[in-house]
Amino acid sequence: MIITVTPNPALDATITLDHVTPGGTHRVAPAVLRAGGKGINVARVLAEQGEQVTAIAPVSASEVAFADDLASVPHSFVGTPERVRRSTAFVETGTGTTTIFNESGTPQPQTVWIELGDVVSSRLPEARCLVVSGSCPPEAPASLTASLTALARNAGIPSIADATGEQLLGAARAGASVLKPNRAELADTTGENDPVAGARALQALGAGTVVVSLGEDGMIAVPRDPDAAVLSGRLGRVLRGNPTGAGDAAVAALAACLARDPNAALEPLLRRAVAWSAAAVLMPLAGSIHSSHPDLAAEVAVEPLESR
Repeated sequence: MIITVTPNPALDATITLDHVTPGGTHRVAPAVLRAGGKGINVARVLAEQGEQVTAIAPVSASEVAFADDLASVPHSFVGTPERVRRSTAFVETGTGTTTIFNESGTPQPQTVWIELGDVVSSRLPEARCLVVSGSCPPEAPASLTASLTALARNAGIPSIADATGEQLLGAARAGASVLKPNRAELADTTGENDPVAGARALQALGAGTVVVSLGEDGMIAVPRDPDAAVLSGRLGRVLRGNPTGAGDAAVAALAACLARDPNAALEPLLRRAVAWSAAAVLMPLAGSIHSSHPDLAAEVAVEPLESR
């Protein structure tokens, strides 16, 4: 089983229209509402692909729409008095661009974080990989991602963290097996504009492999061994659609591989991550990937970074 933890879940609203006119008034079809947040999206993709998964997140019992929408994904909610934040994506069919507004979330009682750790600990004996993914609400413990990562390390299972700032640094210090920031998150966290240098900075703190999303330029995978090649993976063409869940699909791919083999080779790991990420762009909502992902994987070029 793969456990995903979403510290800051969201009720996602996706609005599709031809184009957005700043300052204008738009008549649109009703928004599509979906339970979301990065770790929830990861769990959706994994469940869709037949993987055993449990999604853990702080969600109030009053959030009936959230729970109903996630009925098909095994989950364990930690009770909270706070409402789930909202996230709104405006998908422009005319330009192929997506604009997203994410609420920051509401501070949680500290008892929520204690219970979250207890729930994760109780499920780890049956888990093969732990994923901690997404932002944290204001006033969350700076050590939250690190403490969850340490639980996985102590249980002897691989861990993946998709975070930014102090949460990303904490996961690195706790020895996360894989970190998966995007280029901007990595630069903001480490101060390094070169993604390889940023990855090396995280590895100096204790991280394992660092996989960096580069948008249309694909991804790079930086192994912890400084003598091993840094790999670049990218699709030979640009796919247009909704990129909202592309990074989450990549994390799902990494988790699926590591759950089967904690020592999986870097090349197939990166190939699947790029393919699943690209397949997510073809879907209207985050948390799903297009059935063409095996064909896309065959199109992914993986090569040492220096040869590009």
